[in-house]
Amino acid sequence: MVQEKHEYEVNRLKIIDTEFESLKIIETYLFIDERGKFGKTFNSKLFSSYNMYPNFKEFFYSISGKDVIRGMHFQIPPFENEKIVFVVKGEIIDVVLDMRKSSKTFGKYFSIELSDENGKALYIPKGFAHGFKGIKDENIVCYLTTSVYSKEHDQGIKWDSFGFDWNCKTPVISERDQRFPAFEEFKSPF
Repeated sequence: MVQEKHEYEVNRLKIIDTEFESLKIIETYLFIDERGKFGKTFNSKLFSSYNMYPNFKEFFYSISGKDVIRGMHFQIPPFENEKIVFVVKGEIIDVVLDMRKSSKTFGKYFSIELSDENGKALYIPKGFAHGFKGIKDENIVCYLTTSVYSKEHDQGIKWDSFGFDWNCKTPVISERDQRFPAFEEFKSPF
């Protein structure tokens, strides 16, 4: 039996700087054929060469519907973490808020569309709150984190308190996320 030869580059990842120090966009290479898609989001050697922390401790995923807003979440020290966020099904608007007091972008936000179509991922350094809004009817979002989950250190900022326009008339938000303090009331430990 002769196997078909498929040409693809699984090692090709592109790291793109943003205006926020250490916040990176990862452009993955997606190989698509009659079987579906194949892609890679992480390479430890490449990450190390960009001073991105390559030692991930946990992997999470969420499944959310259209207009579900999750966020804005983070863990405080000593369980703060860096994250890679990407979408394996659907489309989201991913949003991060810089809470690093010494940063020139403190209090500013960054947003990007992540989807199974564009194959982009976001590398989020310590000191950022993170959230997203589901665009499609089903959105599967994956997270790799550099620390383990700690309930005592898990915190958040209220999703509508920092000036980002979620462009959503009827958001679906958990009670917990609704109770988070507003950004201006939160004393950042970062």
